[in-house]
Amino acid sequence: MLLCPNACDAGCVELKPQTRGRAVALCVTGSIAAYKAVEVARLLVKERVTVFPVMSEAAQRFVGTATFAGICGQSVAVDMWQASFPGEMHVEIARQSDVVAIVPATADVLARLAHGQASDLVAAVALCARGPVIAAPAMHPRMWDHPATIRNVGELAAQGRVTLVGPVGGEVASGDFGVGRMAEPAEIAAAILALLSPRDLGGMRLVVTAGPTLEDFDPIRFIGNRSSGKMGFAIAERGAARGADVTLIAGPSNLPTPASVRRVDVRGALALRAALWEAMGVDLTRVDALVMSAAVADYRPAEPSDTKIKKTSERVTVELSRNPDILAEIGAARAGAHPVLVGFAVETQGGDGLVESARRKLAQKRVDLIVANEAAMAFGHDDNRAIFVSASDAEPTATLSKRSLADSVLDRTRRLWQPDPK
Repeated sequence: MLLCPNACDAGCVELKPQTRGRAVALCVTGSIAAYKAVEVARLLVKERVTVFPVMSEAAQRFVGTATFAGICGQSVAVDMWQASFPGEMHVEIARQSDVVAIVPATADVLARLAHGQASDLVAAVALCARGPVIAAPAMHPRMWDHPATIRNVGELAAQGRVTLVGPVGGEVASGDFGVGRMAEPAEIAAAILALLSPRDLGGMRLVVTAGPTLEDFDPIRFIGNRSSGKMGFAIAERGAARGADVTLIAGPSNLPTPASVRRVDVRGALALRAALWEAMGVDLTRVDALVMSAAVADYRPAEPSDTKIKKTSERVTVELSRNPDILAEIGAARAGAHPVLVGFAVETQGGDGLVESARRKLAQKRVDLIVANEAAMAFGHDDNRAIFVSASDAEPTATLSKRSLADSVLDRTRRLWQPDPK
């Protein structure tokens, strides 16, 4: 759907083609949390999802329609009677949408969904949905705890038609604390994207490493690097959404554990090495693929102190010992092509130098694929670009969100795991 080119007030709407299998009706209802739905829309559009915004009359008191129209590139459906719409509006929106998401979902809309009422466009779209319906409740904690709301949520669970994301505990708009606060936009967007994902990794046992390793000098100081872990966490999240059984081995990170992912936290390279061999088995038969995106420290202090090292002179010399090359160990231990091994190469150079470095690592570590990227792009950002380097090819990507790049990594991992028949 596009905004009327004449900018008229008649509510004119025309259909706009969407990406097949990637369309969401984002239904916004009347809660102070409605402003967070704007961020949900932005995150979905960033992942190349077509978003059809639908707003209740009450929602428009909190956020303007122009905001959603601008972000989504679609006109905003606001009632059942907009002129010049082909067919029945609620039926057409539901027909074109792979997922219906109600963000935020008030106590009122949960009650209407539980009892099959269709008194406005939001409820009518949800009742007419051809695919999953997901709702992110947002209300005062006393409303969430009210017996009527509890009954309505139980009824929705019994029907199995609506999946809830949240609510969570915390401070609400009134300043009160309790369960009723809407889940964060990133969590809601991730849940929607999981529903849109193909389940093409079903049966794959996937291990992902992520984040930095920190090597301690003493109980206070350490050697580390700038890895945030976002890339590895995105790979784990998308792998689980696509049906894989995922174990995430993470260096120190404050990132939340992705849904349906088994997480093992480690600190240093030796702990990561031990966790990897435990997850994969000494004969590497416990997994089908390893994506080694962690930025593992090359060196560690040779003799870390059990107590704080005092400041006693202008200069201090610390002897470092080299850490084991964990991926090279696994590559050397692998017999044949199982499991699939994917490594990362982060360099300060780009272009041919980056590709040459990746090719050396590909051979030295005996892996199937190297994801090569520049440190300036890779560390700390939500976006990244990379070059996929294999024995026969070097394929660059555009600048992508880390979720989209994660899907590209997993696409190639899947093809190596189950090659297409010739």
